[in-house]
Amino acid sequence: MDERGIRVGDAEREQALRLLGEHLGEGRLDVDEYGDRSARVTTAKTREELLALFRDLPEPQPRFARVAPLPSPAAPVRRGSRLDPRVVAGVVPVVGIACVVLFLTGFRNPLIFLLVPAVALLVGRLGDRR
Repeated sequence: MDERGIRVGDAEREQALRLLGEHLGEGRLDVDEYGDRSARVTTAKTREELLALFRDLPEPQPRFARVAPLPSPAAPVRRGSRLDPRVVAGVVPVVGIACVVLFLTGFRNPLIFLLVPAVALLVGRLGDRR
């Protein structure tokens, strides 16, 4: 990344104004030049814009903190489901058939059929864990 294009904040602008004041005090700038450059400092958006105001001046020059490089993106963590999708797809019909068989062989409580959606929800949630 080109560090000259990095945006500046109030601290960098204040430093540049202070340094221009030093150059004014040393007689390197007259009052009009100081006023012009100070106005440009207050509107500077990037490091390059601030540095351009000091190109014809000796030290002191604005100093900027080093920019830490962006960390490389981490590889996505791939987690497989705990249950094989074929198991998930096969359990619900088996429970449904078991409910019908139980109902027809004497277990006459119709609430048994609520097991089918309950098992579907339970198995679906177990299969979706990530």
